[in-house]
Parts: sequence; structure tokens; C-alpha cells
Amino acid sequence: MALQNNNVFAGELKLNEPMSKHTTWRAGGTADHYYIPTDVQDLSCYLQSLKKDEPVFWLGLGSNLLVRDGGLRGSVIATANALSGIEKLEDNIVEVGAGVPCAILARFCARNNLVNGEFFAGIPGVVGGALRMNAGAFGGETWPLVVEVETINKEGITQWRSHDEYETAYRTVNGPKNEWFTKARFKFESGDGENAALEIKKLLAKRSVSQPTGTANCGSVFRNPESAFAAQLIEQCGLKNHRIGGAYVSEKHSNFIINDGSATASDIEELVLYVKEHVLKETGIELMQEVHIVGDK
Repeated sequence: MALQNNNVFAGELKLNEPMSKHTTWRAGGTADHYYIPTDVQDLSCYLQSLKKDEPVFWLGLGSNLLVRDGGLRGSVIATANALSGIEKLEDNIVEVGAGVPCAILARFCARNNLVNGEFFAGIPGVVGGALRMNAGAFGGETWPLVVEVETINKEGITQWRSHDEYETAYRTVNGPKNEWFTKARFKFESGDGENAALEIKKLLAKRSVSQPTGTANCGSVFRNPESAFAAQLIEQCGLKNHRIGGAYVSEKHSNFIINDGSATASDIEELVLYVKEHVLKETGIELMQEVHIVGDK
């Protein structure tokens, strides 16, 4: 066991937990330790209980993630439904936990007559993941709305950091190392909540038409390169429906790879690499992965 003391924290600890149960691709091996904290203070206690060399992985809704079949050594911190507080503060600022699904944040804003956060409804993950990669949808991005963030380090120490301590770009965030997001404060604009709610419905309807919702996928596999769309490049190369094992490129949206129910993580990773290599060979454009691939083969 890598835990020094398992009596100082109050959350739920699972051993050898199948990650296929916790990722939207429904594939992957087991995690040595899978921890669901009760709150940030409990998370701090858990982190303090780990040995210094214990690897730590953060998990939200399991989208944008592929865990290899060999699984994950170390601890997985499950934030969804754990770091889940959300409240409206003064000056149209909303404080939200890293484990809150982005869609819930969007609806919360609409109910409180706050606007310009409707796009969050199109991000299939939690706030912590959106902060990590400056996630976006429907023309909106996460970090332009950030005022400050709370982080925690491996020693369990938390602190608030301002927006200016981070450099952000398209799907990229650079800031203090060896820290993870636990909360964020976003500033929205006052507006018509009913119209915001209607806009959210329209955006979700648009997504259901253009994306393979209801299937086992991770969301967009590749980032859009400059002056091009990844899906168009993949389709241009004739890769729709291309299959390796139980994994195949979606007919509906070429930047999605679907698990038909029988795919291993190796099938999916092999297909990701095949698409990347084929697009580079045919177009000269190298696609950058948006999905994170972790674990042992």
C-alpha cells in the first residue's frame, strides 16, 4: 500500500477500481487507489496521507480521457459529485467547485439571470477539467470568465490564485506547477435568465444533431488546427467508419471515435494514432490530441 495512514480521511477509498466504469469511452484498466473526497479539507487529509512518490491523477466525468488497459498506478481523485459546491456571490461572481459538471454551471447561471456562460452546457466535463485545458464550446472559452482559482498541492495546501498567474491560449493553460484546481470564481453578466435557458436548449439540440451523443466516446479527439477543422481533415482522408477492433471513427462527426461496446483501450489508442498518422501523410497537417491518454499498456 502506498498510503501512510488511512484513518485520517473521511471519503471513500476503493482499491483496484475498474476505470472503464468511470470514463465515457467505457474502456481501460484498474486504478490502484480510487478516492472520492467529501470536501476540500478531506481531500487535503488524503493527499497528506500519501507517500511523496505516489502518482496522483484527477478525474471528472471521465470525458476527454483514455486509461490504457494496464491501468493506473497511484491514486485517482474523483471530483465529480465530490467537490460540488456552487453559489452566487456579489458582483455577478459565481464560486463553483472543480467537480461540478459544466452543464450544471450553465443552468445555474441561467436560473440566476446571469448570461454569457451558456456555452458551458456544451462542455462534456467538470469545471476542473475545463480550467485545466481552457475548454470551450459554441464559440466560448473558460478562462476569459475566470477571476481567480483555488488550488491544492501534493502536500494538501490550498491557496487562491488570480487569473493573471496563468497564461492561456486555445485549449492550453500554463501556470504554477504541481497544483490542481479545486474551485473557481467566474464573473458573468446580468441578463435574461429565461433567454439564457432557451439558448442552452438550442445549443444542446444543435450538438445532438451534429455529434454522436448517446454513444461511448470521449468528445473531440483532436484539437482544431489553425485555419482548419480536424473533422473535415479526417473526413477528407476517407476515414469515416474506419475501424480497429471495437473502435471506429464516427459517421456523424469524424473527430469522434466510438467504442461499440467491445473495444479495448488499445483498440482506441491504435485508432487515434492511425488517424493522426494518416491525416499527416495525406494533408501535411499534424493533428494534436485533445484527449489525454494515461496509464500502463
